[in-house]
Amino acid sequence: MLYGLTTMIDSIREYWNKNIHDIEIAKYPIGTREFFDDLETYHFKKLDYLTRIVSFNGYKGKRLLEVGCGLGIDLVHFAKGGAKVYGIDVAEKAIKLAEKNFELHGVNGELHIMNGEDIKFNDNSFDFVYAHGVLAYTENPEKMISEIHRVLKTGGETILMMYNRSSWLFILTKLFGVKLEREDAAVFNTYSINEFRQMSRCFSHVDIITERLPVRTRIHKGMKATLYNSLFVPVFNLIPRPIVRLFGAHIIAKCIK
Repeated sequence: MLYGLTTMIDSIREYWNKNIHDIEIAKYPIGTREFFDDLETYHFKKLDYLTRIVSFNGYKGKRLLEVGCGLGIDLVHFAKGGAKVYGIDVAEKAIKLAEKNFELHGVNGELHIMNGEDIKFNDNSFDFVYAHGVLAYTENPEKMISEIHRVLKTGGETILMMYNRSSWLFILTKLFGVKLEREDAAVFNTYSINEFRQMSRCFSHVDIITERLPVRTRIHKGMKATLYNSLFVPVFNLIPRPIVRLFGAHIIAKCIK
């Protein structure tokens, strides 16, 4: 071992300890019930498709793992639905806040500091694995998907998400010179729909859908953000959904092992 060298996982962990997802929009003291409730409201407004494609109440009594659980916003909902939940994340600060979130909402689960490319659970351990908003930020997404496949039971389900390189969001940021949220992360991956389908080929069945159409931002400020919120979002949302569906910012893979 060569001491003093920083590995990629160290860089990823350092970044996410300093930049916990969505924390910059918080209006309440970090770690309070109001803080978590505010982030939850923002999360499900920004990702308004989640409650349509994810059955938060559909895994009662099932063993469920979230890879890259962050503050546990989604995991709390799975726990409230009766799932036996486990969450892993590389960032210690995120896990500590997730534990507080669980406590404040009165739910139970196991939370661990762990790399999703090296999941410390046995083969065939889970009925459902959820990995939303994590594959884009890991060094080797294919390895993470392989690990998810390994720990999933035969016939088990997973929902994976990757950023769509051909989305409205990527086109817009190039046109207006605005950086994507978390584009400065230690790792930032994007894929085409076909590439993501290839990455998921280890599963016996894969459904690919695109989601995440424009909603108002609370992250960006200034004139560009004002024009985006007041002009671009309402005009874009007048376009019939079938026309723009393939340009959704998120590619979702719903897979069965």
